[in-house]
Amino acid sequence: MRRNVGIGAVKKQNAAKSRLTQKGTEIAELQLKNVSQQMETFKKSLEEFAAKYKSQIKKNPEFRSKFQTMCSKIGVDPLASSKGFWAQLLGVGDFYYELGVQIIEVCLATRPSNGGIITMTDLCSELGKSSGKTRKDVQPDDITRAINKLSVLGDGFKMVKVGKIVMIQSVPGELSTDHTTALDIASNNNGKLAFDTFNQLNWNGLRISAVVDGLMEQGMLWVDEVDGTHWVPALFHRSL
Repeated sequence: MRRNVGIGAVKKQNAAKSRLTQKGTEIAELQLKNVSQQMETFKKSLEEFAAKYKSQIKKNPEFRSKFQTMCSKIGVDPLASSKGFWAQLLGVGDFYYELGVQIIEVCLATRPSNGGIITMTDLCSELGKSSGKTRKDVQPDDITRAINKLSVLGDGFKMVKVGKIVMIQSVPGELSTDHTTALDIASNNNGKLAFDTFNQLNWNGLRISAVVDGLMEQGMLWVDEVDGTHWVPALFHRSL
């Protein structure tokens, strides 16, 4: 008899657990539905906001950056397609894709003189006068977003942090920590690579030669044939 009572109790417990699980699932589905509805409402409000302030979003870099931040927080990517809803509503898709094309043009045009790396400051300056179009409304945030879209082209375009400077690399290949350290040394010395700094870092000759040879092979480092000094052409402007 006790055995039967025990089995009945187990069955009741299992039934209770099943009901709790089902209820928990119902609550989770209801919460998900509510969140989805809230997100849809927010997206609709964002669309209305975008339509209302379309001109400011396109012309004001700071306003555009804040709008992009709002979009990213709810998973909306206005740059996902140059022919998508947001591109048609705002024209921002075309803005960034056109900017991406201009970035490629500038990087290709300046590559013979800088080896495929250019500072963010110089890129902004070159974009301001490229193709005879004024791009004074372009900010580093815009360039970063456009370059992120260029990632579909492979590893040819990327952002590289060199000390406090942001540089854009437009040639394939990875810059090692040693490479960026060497570039940082040059950035703090008006573009000149000071070899005594390597000694302060306790680098041996082989390590220094590997870095110097690597940068020279890519055209990022030049040697003055008169006095043998080494220069990073992309950082020449810092001495002016």
